[in-house]
Amino acid sequence: METKINNSIYEDYGDRWYTAYDDPIALLRAENEAKFPWILERIPHKGTLLDVGCGAGFLTNRMAQEGFQVTGIDLSPESLKVAERYDKSKTVKYVKADACHLPFPDESFDVVTTLDFLEHVPTPADVVKECARVLKPGGVFFYHTFNRNPLSHLVVIKLVEWLVKNTPPHMHVIELFIKPSELVGFCENVGLNNHELIGLRPKLSTIPLKNVFSGIVPPELQFTTTNNLWLSYMGMAKKR
Repeated sequence: METKINNSIYEDYGDRWYTAYDDPIALLRAENEAKFPWILERIPHKGTLLDVGCGAGFLTNRMAQEGFQVTGIDLSPESLKVAERYDKSKTVKYVKADACHLPFPDESFDVVTTLDFLEHVPTPADVVKECARVLKPGGVFFYHTFNRNPLSHLVVIKLVEWLVKNTPPHMHVIELFIKPSELVGFCENVGLNNHELIGLRPKLSTIPLKNVFSGIVPPELQFTTTNNLWLSYMGMAKKR
């Protein structure tokens, strides 16, 4: 029997999205520091960008500062309020919307991203289909999610529950994790040709021993790319 994922937790974070270290949200912030340059290097020109499942704007606000015309969508009104508050550029357009029914015309964006979101929805193929619909021909699609296997269940779900304070129940559920071959298939089925797949892992040298059992995510924690896709992975695809 599938366990229902708890997506309501993001309504209560407030400024903790950006300030908390006694919470797995700090892991997401640290991951984003590795994702951002990887994505930026692979975008051919600065244009329109849509972030699907933008949360509190970790990616959107950074991309706006780089000169992109950015739109972020999410179903959490409280997360969108935080995202707007932390938008230093004051240019990002934030919209409450369903990722399976994006309120934008076909071929509206040069870049579409969906990071740490596909593992939170029951029909990720439908989200990828909508992302492809609003992407211009030749546009670039980026994603990040978690692989579905016993190791990722142990590390991404159980170890985080055991080692990081304030980890809410059912923040992630293994049934919704997605194997890379499945996600590549979702893309190919809607006209998105995959060009790159890369894993992401923490740099163990950036975790002080005193922090391992403290329940606190160390501020100095860093993530790096790897060829190993067993835990989490990022991908880039282009629309035919």
